[in-house]
Amino acid sequence: MKPDQSRRVFEGKLISVDVERWGGHDARSSASRARSRSLQSTVMVGLRSSDSCASRHASVCWSSPPGHGSRTRSRSQTAKRELIEEAGLGGGEWRLAATFFSTPGFCDELVSVYVAEGVEETERQPQEDEEIELVRVAVGELESLMPQIEDAKALVGLLFYLRER
Repeated sequence: MKPDQSRRVFEGKLISVDVERWGGHDARSSASRARSRSLQSTVMVGLRSSDSCASRHASVCWSSPPGHGSRTRSRSQTAKRELIEEAGLGGGEWRLAATFFSTPGFCDELVSVYVAEGVEETERQPQEDEEIELVRVAVGELESLMPQIEDAKALVGLLFYLRER
């Protein structure tokens, strides 16, 4: 479905806001709502094996503005770039685990969840304005740490990974 009318009320670098009018031709029989338009977001679950202790470790990264997807890059290209920049992990076998809207009806942000197995350490390349606390966790400990994670995209990524393993 599409709104009967739509007008842009804000245009920013990362998001824009449209006011949409739905149904009817007058104020009494129609409804208006503001809807945020944004770029894509990605969640990456990077898994690497540790030779020293023969266990698997996971790094979970999520990227939303300001580390947002580009209109010219594919979602998978954005995910691969972000995992290198933020976690210093690259390569491996990638698969798309899920795609979902973060807040349907309010925002059109489409989130893509990728799982990357067998990634290898590389040099981190964070952007100057990013503050990232990198914590690597043994895969067996992921579930117990979930109550501490406050980002919904990261939780969804972990849940999809844990369901598949």
